[in-house]
Amino acid sequence: MSVVHQSSPGWLVDHLSFINKINYELHQPPEPCRSQKEPPSGSFASLQMDTRPCAVSGSTREPEKQSGPSCGMFTWKYAFRSDLFNVAKPYITSECQPSNDLMNGVQKEKSSSITGKKRKRCVDFNQGELDAMEYHTKIREWILDGSLQLIQEGLRSGFLYPGFDRWEKCRESIVLPRDTCNLSGLCEMAKCFPSVNEMELQTLQLTEDDVCVTEQDLFSRVVENSSSFPKMITLMGQKYLLPPRSSFLLSDISCMEPLLNCKKTFDVIVIDPPWQNKSVKRSKRYSYLSPLQIKQIPIAKLASPNCLVVTWVTNRQKHLRFVKEELYPSWAVEVLAEWHWVKITNSGEFVFPLDSPHKKPYEGIILGRVQGKTTSPFRNADVRVPPVPDRKLIVSVPCVLHSHKPPLAEVLQDYVKPEGQCLELFARSLQPGWMSWGNEVLKFQHVDYFINLESGCQL
Repeated sequence: MSVVHQSSPGWLVDHLSFINKINYELHQPPEPCRSQKEPPSGSFASLQMDTRPCAVSGSTREPEKQSGPSCGMFTWKYAFRSDLFNVAKPYITSECQPSNDLMNGVQKEKSSSITGKKRKRCVDFNQGELDAMEYHTKIREWILDGSLQLIQEGLRSGFLYPGFDRWEKCRESIVLPRDTCNLSGLCEMAKCFPSVNEMELQTLQLTEDDVCVTEQDLFSRVVENSSSFPKMITLMGQKYLLPPRSSFLLSDISCMEPLLNCKKTFDVIVIDPPWQNKSVKRSKRYSYLSPLQIKQIPIAKLASPNCLVVTWVTNRQKHLRFVKEELYPSWAVEVLAEWHWVKITNSGEFVFPLDSPHKKPYEGIILGRVQGKTTSPFRNADVRVPPVPDRKLIVSVPCVLHSHKPPLAEVLQDYVKPEGQCLELFARSLQPGWMSWGNEVLKFQHVDYFINLESGCQL
């Protein structure tokens, strides 16, 4: 379970545990199986079922060559890199926390003054900043008290550690994998090829019997690993791990038609829009969408009756109001609840001072349900799920990779009917049992983010 502790304030979540409980054990023949069919002229993308892991410095090891009888099957077991969740200290240290004592440090946040922060500014606050401070004042005590309860449980269970020494040693060795494949750029290039724009491509099924498959036009085609085993694929020389029973569509917002052509509707849709903000514009980490573009996402065609819609929102009040007052009404979604993700260190401190005027240690999540759709006769209309509670916290140690959000599958399962169909939009990773879409949907499935724990052969 990725949920370490659950209580009335919410959930303490172990993101790393969620990833590593997924079966990433590959069983493949020792000799590569390569199709004789070459990619067609003009096509720059191919999808290959790979038969061996690549050698990546510091992350993935090649298995040693075996002596004696030849192996009938190689086995490789992968796990996500634990050092990518080593957050030893807050990103910014609060002036009101001079002590290293954790509980004193968290409780001293109560004595911090927002007005004191305001006097240090040499310029006037703009309206957006004033709105943000007013909102923060309303939720501050709830976030502080609720987080403290969950952090204390994490310390008692040993999930969180009240000292920095153990994590400081690990943090020194963290080397982030370089971005070796610009997936969003490839999606843009793919739109120039006739195979993408002029053909209605069928879903590419990767079954248990597949040993090696070569297919053109990965882009704008739904790919489904329907087996109970993981797969490794190669795209533009880069290797990606696919979880069991997972599906994805690698495309941008202009090429969502293959997702609609699957004729599936979903009982929960999680959305992490690329919101526009100053940090994104400066860093150019990803391209953002305007509010009008976000409203054009065809939720009505993707959602089942009573579908639970969950949207991640930045701390800009402009975005929060847009979701509640414009976006959800345009999708016929009733707002039900507002939750927050609180980011903490491995020892239980907020990653940013709670009253920082610039960055907060939390982000918002708006939950709602689709209204007015007729219940499908193929769905069990008698299944009842409890109402979604308001004001809940999801507390976790964040991944050091930008925008790698914590998993919501176990947190949301009580509010979705059993065996419900699940979809994540603007995803950057895959989950078993979920359909994922986005122009960087494979980003965090890159083999560089994993280590090879075990390797061997079976006769």
